[in-house]
Amino acid sequence: MLNQIKTRRSIRKYIDRSVEEEKILQLIESARLAPSGSNSQPWHFIIVKSELNRQKLSNVSHNQKWMLSAPVFIVCVADIRSRIKDGDNLSIDENSPHPELKQIIRDTTIAIDHMVIEAENLGLGTCWVAWFTQEEIRPILNIPSDKYVVSIITVGYSDEMPKARPRKKLDEIIHHESW
Repeated sequence: MLNQIKTRRSIRKYIDRSVEEEKILQLIESARLAPSGSNSQPWHFIIVKSELNRQKLSNVSHNQKWMLSAPVFIVCVADIRSRIKDGDNLSIDENSPHPELKQIIRDTTIAIDHMVIEAENLGLGTCWVAWFTQEEIRPILNIPSDKYVVSIITVGYSDEMPKARPRKKLDEIIHHESW
């Protein structure tokens, strides 16, 4: 597993090849198995393959045209209803004060990380995209206002091999017993 973690890169250029449905489902399965606080499992995943929807998602992601070379987008959505059951008109966005929002983002992020590491294991490239607003992205896929889009993961077969980016040394980030 450490090898997949070491070799995983953010891929922004993909070859023109579709991704097998079994592999897409395996990515979602790896995310489904992630841990979450109180076993709340707040994640939902929207698989997007249509050119029209990928174009719309690219547009609201600050026109990142490179995204369109990926044949599959997985839109990763956190559901606050896994933690807040009542409240008919609950609406959340980047400025919401709900502490539960942080919890569902944290848990969904763990699931997303499982997915991108599994993609590396399957020979797929991915990139995490999160430069959008809830107000712009939700209407494209009819996502309700009580759901929070954490990221779009582009998925495909890589057409590039970016070099590893610098990482801090272990002794720069490890503390024993206290700060």
